[in-house]
Amino acid sequence: MSAKSAINKEVFTPHDEKMLVAVQVKRRTKKKIPFLATGGQGDYMTFICLSVTNKKPSHVSITKVKQFQGSLSFSKRSMWTIDQLRQVNGCDPNRDCPEFDLAFDNAFDQWVAGSAGEKCTFIQILHHTCQRYSSQSKPEFVNCQPKLLGGNSILHSAADSVTSAVQKASQALNERGERLGRAEEKTGEMKNSAEQFAVTAHKLAMKHKC
Repeated sequence: MSAKSAINKEVFTPHDEKMLVAVQVKRRTKKKIPFLATGGQGDYMTFICLSVTNKKPSHVSITKVKQFQGSLSFSKRSMWTIDQLRQVNGCDPNRDCPEFDLAFDNAFDQWVAGSAGEKCTFIQILHHTCQRYSSQSKPEFVNCQPKLLGGNSILHSAADSVTSAVQKASQALNERGERLGRAEEKTGEMKNSAEQFAVTAHKLAMKHKC
């Protein structure tokens, strides 16, 4: 099981939530954290996760999850609602890069994702989710490539693929219906011909008897 699948199963599923996306990150600038804040210093992995509740009305959260070295479990460290998100900074609107910033009402973090691709997927899904679920003013997305905010995004591509598949299936059903219609017409014509033949044969038989 991948780390992200394990996070969803261990952290979100027990609370009747579904993880939409997660990105593994490291800070671009080190924060001074008191020794006792984490129960001791040590290496750890950090994930920024986006989740939504299964029950309506839906509530969306952005959660910082950590896994400390030597531990198999994951733990929530910080959590914000999507309405507390004020700005998403993609850091470079002209190229793929792994850096991005998140600004909340009470926090600001500068991150580096494990890869530019991971960062792009996270921002695409985060932007789509904000457009759908933000009940107050939507967060500002700055210095993000246009493809991350629409156009050729993963979500649009997926929707296009589904639409294309539906269209192909519909076309196939229509073609099948046309073939069935033609077959029924031919069957009707053959039936009429057979009936006419039977009538003609009967008339001939009666004529010869006379």
